[in-house]
Amino acid sequence: MLIPVYAKLHSRAKPNGATEEVLALCDRNLLGKVLKQGNAVLDLKAYAAFYEGAVVGEKEAIELIRGARNLNLVGEKSLKAAEKAIGVKAGSAKRIAGVPHLQVYCI
Repeated sequence: MLIPVYAKLHSRAKPNGATEEVLALCDRNLLGKVLKQGNAVLDLKAYAAFYEGAVVGEKEAIELIRGARNLNLVGEKSLKAAEKAIGVKAGSAKRIAGVPHLQVYCI
């Protein structure tokens, strides 16, 4: 089943030769919007290129999440895939204008 979620994997080499990766997932209907609530702003218009990658199905999104150490997730569908993949609870996400945003980083 295809869920309207963009997935993009960002990689960069660290000085010690290791690779650092961040998987960005964003519900497709949110890209291009600017979400504001109080002092919090999530600009999915200016930073669309960070999130806009392949449109993936739920199974692929779950596999990508399970293989990632670092995540940047925006939207209900993205969070739902993370909940299925690694047990993340949508209630633990910060909400900006009602939209969940969660970052998971392994240090």
